[in-house]
Amino acid sequence: MSEQSCEIQSAGCMPRGVEWGTLALIIGCYGGWLAVLFLLAPLSVPLAILCLSLFCALHSSLTHEALHGHPFRSRWINEALMFLPLTLMIPYGRFRDTHLAHHQDERLTDPYDDPESNFQDPGAWQKMPAWRRAILEVNNTLLGRIVLGPLLGQICFMADDWRQARAGNHAIRRDWVLHALGLVPVIWIAQASPLPLWALLLAAYIGLALIKIRTFLEHRAHEECHNRTVVIEDRGPLAWLFLNNNLHIVHHKHPGVPWYALPRLYRQNRAAFLAVNGGYRYSSYREVFGKYFLRRKDPVPHPLWPFQR
Repeated sequence: MSEQSCEIQSAGCMPRGVEWGTLALIIGCYGGWLAVLFLLAPLSVPLAILCLSLFCALHSSLTHEALHGHPFRSRWINEALMFLPLTLMIPYGRFRDTHLAHHQDERLTDPYDDPESNFQDPGAWQKMPAWRRAILEVNNTLLGRIVLGPLLGQICFMADDWRQARAGNHAIRRDWVLHALGLVPVIWIAQASPLPLWALLLAAYIGLALIKIRTFLEHRAHEECHNRTVVIEDRGPLAWLFLNNNLHIVHHKHPGVPWYALPRLYRQNRAAFLAVNGGYRYSSYREVFGKYFLRRKDPVPHPLWPFQR
């Protein structure tokens, strides 16, 4: 089956109106977050942290859906729905803009032009101090990515935004101001609950750490751009938490297809998708953990640089 036939078959998976299931999931995410704060936190702070982290990760996955045009066809309604930043750290507008830039598949894994790449320019890598290279090597294991990934990612992300904002990028300044406005009700609600503020921050960090499991090996270095994107054939709780974005080649080829239609589209065209991505697949997240929990998958310096430029 050709790549073109995959494109034709995706038409039956595209939404035709309001995606009520996705809307209900967004409302349920906010409702569950509130329930944990006010009902579960008085009973057990550790359990509340765990549950809040799951809602934070789910909110991140739903934010990803919103920036791709779900559950409404209206961009401003989708953005209004995700205005409250439960993960606390990343402005919606910055996530939207950097992620859409990431969807230029010919730039995937580019250390400069792919905002979500974890690869480094080999020349820059050689000039780094040893302590920084050691940290990035640890970050290239799955355990390191879970523990250190949210912190390292946030530092690099904010440093780059700070440089661009100082250089006069008004869009970045606007997105951070909107983010701060969204944080006000989130922090106010949390402070009105029995949960300590430190627990809210820890839950947000764990939520982002869970998302790092998904992004850990989504893309590899390869000459062919479509061969860089993985599929993990997992149907367990992590796949649900990630809203099926573990079927990542399906999402990259059909970014307008909603989360609930991705498994069907993959099942109907499995051989074609595996042909498109060069067979870059894992059977489950159990396999991923078994192979890479304490071992790196890729080198930090891009092994094929500068073939993309």
